[in-house]
Amino acid sequence: MALPRILHLFSTFDHGGSEARMVRLVNHFAGELSHTVVVGNRAAMRARDAIAPDLAVTFPEHGAGLLSGRPGPLRFHRLARLMRGHDLVLTYGWGAMDAVMAHRLLARPLRLPPLIHHEDGFNEDEAAGQKPARRRYRRLAMQRLAALVVPSRTLEDIALRDWHIPPARLARIGIGINLVAFGQAGEGRIGAGQSETAGGITVGTVAGLRTVKNLPRLVRAAAGAGPDVRLTIIGEGPERAVIEAEAARLGMTDRLFLSGFMAEPAAALARCDIFALSSDSEQFPTALIEAMAAGLPVASVDVGDIRHMVAEENRRFVVAPHDEAALAAAIAALAADGDLRRRLGAANAARAAAEFGEARMFAKYRTLYSHVLNHRQFGPAAAG
Repeated sequence: MALPRILHLFSTFDHGGSEARMVRLVNHFAGELSHTVVVGNRAAMRARDAIAPDLAVTFPEHGAGLLSGRPGPLRFHRLARLMRGHDLVLTYGWGAMDAVMAHRLLARPLRLPPLIHHEDGFNEDEAAGQKPARRRYRRLAMQRLAALVVPSRTLEDIALRDWHIPPARLARIGIGINLVAFGQAGEGRIGAGQSETAGGITVGTVAGLRTVKNLPRLVRAAAGAGPDVRLTIIGEGPERAVIEAEAARLGMTDRLFLSGFMAEPAAALARCDIFALSSDSEQFPTALIEAMAAGLPVASVDVGDIRHMVAEENRRFVVAPHDEAALAAAIAALAADGDLRRRLGAANAARAAAEFGEARMFAKYRTLYSHVLNHRQFGPAAAG
């Protein structure tokens, strides 16, 4: 029997949360599904390299230009025709919302396959809140989805309240990671990174160097936490110069290390003592789960589901979103107490092991996709 044919529609396919999750799902369901990926920005394709090389995943150029431009009948018809010949359409984020609208308008007359949309959060231009016009457009476009997938309680509430998604068609599926690699990285040094023996404390984070991550805020917080605190930022992006300038202004250049992007950050996290997040907007950050699995205590601003993700003992170090002084104080308190770091790190590792393994995520996606494909089961059920 022919494999179910899946069409993925992305505006970009660089290293991001939705791209990374899609790649892991494609690799996990190897040989069970056939994948076609249409990417609007063909210059942003770096996540493609993480797909297993022996998988038949195609990236056709035709259709890429349809994912940008002004909405209108002709473009909607072209987007809809792109979906024909597949068994399931998967769309991702605001950049694919016109495709969702095309499906909403033309699914019945053109007999299009079912569509599942994935929302992982908001771009920089909506970090402080949804734009009213976009909220209305999302609400209209998503009324005939087979399902909407969100990772966080925050987005689940928004989907119900603002987008009017029926509860039966809303699936909250949290991020799951391969716990083994990060657990091994944390073995033997729960809450006490290698830097501690070098006479200082290293605060680490994993984030794209983008405005929404507000990494200058983290530079200021680390600088305010004391002269022995160093900061390692794992990631790449357009804000590098801004971050470096803020470190220079604070006399912290010698205590800041920008490592660039790392596909496998486990070893780098093992050299940290504290994990920190300073974003203006997050939902269910994968990097936080990885740091927890590596046995790190967390200092973070209270955005998205972060407070619910960390161990209960760690929640007092999750501070108000715009309170830089409180973030600096949280880092300083953790930096000053090795026993506290070890206790919180162990509690976070235990919570990650209990709640955030990838087997659970894979099983939930298998159940969802199989249901939407009219209960066509693809391969054996995953362990859960």
